[in-house]
Amino acid sequence: MGILQVVAGPLSQQFSQLGTVSQIGVAIASFLFVAVVLNVLQQFLFKKPNEPPLVFHWFPLIGSTITYGMDPPRFFKENREKYGDCFTFILLGKKTTVYVGPKGNDFILNGKIRDVNAEEIYTVLTTPVFGKDVVYDCPNSKLMEQKKFMKIALTTEAFRQYVPIISDEVTSYLKRTADFKGKSGIVDIPPKMAQITIFTASHALQGKEIRDKFDETLADLYHDLDMGFSPINFMLHWAPLPWNNRRDYAQRTVAKIYMDTIKERRARGETGAQDIMWHLMNSTYKGDVPVPDHEIAHMMIALLMAGQHSSSSTSSWIMLRLASRPDIMEDLYNEQVKNLGADLPPLTYEDLAKLPLHAAIVKETLRLHAPIHSIMRAVKTPMPVPGTKYVIPTDHVLLAAPGVSATDEAYFPQPDLWEPHRWEKDSPLAPTIVRNVASEEDDEKIDYGYGLVSKGANSPYLPFGAGRHRCIGEQFANVQLQTILAIIVRNFKFRNVDGSDKVIGTDYASLFSRPLEPAKIYWERREGCQL
Repeated sequence: MGILQVVAGPLSQQFSQLGTVSQIGVAIASFLFVAVVLNVLQQFLFKKPNEPPLVFHWFPLIGSTITYGMDPPRFFKENREKYGDCFTFILLGKKTTVYVGPKGNDFILNGKIRDVNAEEIYTVLTTPVFGKDVVYDCPNSKLMEQKKFMKIALTTEAFRQYVPIISDEVTSYLKRTADFKGKSGIVDIPPKMAQITIFTASHALQGKEIRDKFDETLADLYHDLDMGFSPINFMLHWAPLPWNNRRDYAQRTVAKIYMDTIKERRARGETGAQDIMWHLMNSTYKGDVPVPDHEIAHMMIALLMAGQHSSSSTSSWIMLRLASRPDIMEDLYNEQVKNLGADLPPLTYEDLAKLPLHAAIVKETLRLHAPIHSIMRAVKTPMPVPGTKYVIPTDHVLLAAPGVSATDEAYFPQPDLWEPHRWEKDSPLAPTIVRNVASEEDDEKIDYGYGLVSKGANSPYLPFGAGRHRCIGEQFANVQLQTILAIIVRNFKFRNVDGSDKVIGTDYASLFSRPLEPAKIYWERREGCQL
């Protein structure tokens, strides 16, 4: 006690003389130092023989953002080479077991609901963004009902209506946007694609009445919502930090737009066009329980937000990749001329099936630039890993990384090369899933409560996830992205500003990876441009 008083006394006096900001800084630094020490002791002193190998690193909190958050694919691949497909590391102070490869994908994403749980992991991120009582802020059975409600907007007949809507939105945007005026120019492409994807999705999925309430600032609001998915918010989702303040303002603003529209429709005594809002207003949960208005508003945010970060990021990567490969952009243009006609008539849903290279562009871009690099689940019961001695305990989090197998040479020759033509069956770079595996229509199907979906979790290519939490908007995303791509290809030629074939790096600041910004490309109008 005497030594403690001798040491602590002067330190306490010096601390009291510091300003408030300095005291906060010292407190944070002290906390991190203690956390690092405890983390090191935990890694060295508490190893268990039946658990996967523990990856040593110094930083259990922000350090995991340094070693993992800055470049997750590299982190996964390097440790896979050292430890195999299954290993554990400390992420945000918690033991996190990674299981990569097709077997790992299946083990985690097709895990039984009694064994794994997504809600416990993600509710701290999704509830402030989407709102209360939807998605991961409700029991899984209720979430399955909500997904079933929203699938009404994702039918083949709906897609037939969406293609002209998306085409018109893209054309209108390109005509009125100053950055695309003139014969050529340079544009920072990610913000433009964010606006294009939000306008096309809001109009197609939610109807003209909703779309007319939005302007260019909507994309900024959705960007602020997206930044609510910052990894640090697993711990600090409650904190009055700048990005959380913007997130909360955006959530209130967007939710109010939807709530006001619901009230207007009810006041009119009718529900307007038979769009997704109309459907939700007339839907009931089991037991004939009506869907409350606030849940309708929050599901509308979730419906748009769930696809916005993926489509915005993927469409940006597509444009950046095309700028690095102008030859592929010409292949796309020639495909349209050959298969649709030299006059390039208005695009229809049926036309998309005649444009296999356009579909391959989306596939190949998602392969190299999966929007979600990590998919996590809480462990509810001890889970033996088949074929190993490992048992994953309930104090671990499981993490799947489908992007690892999507860039594995065992399945994709020259995996780091962006080559859309690889998806042609006779290509020497064709993936093994193209050469050797039957189509998804032949896969085992299962109904989790919102319709039959393919299990397919043991595939090396899972850009939309798998299992009960597989993205229900997969088909819409493909329709949206291919349509946007087709309209842009008809009207523009792209190349990199410096004429190189380089592609900008990836920003992992959010859970959803995107291109680093600014990401500028050079554009030039085609002869006979339809704008």
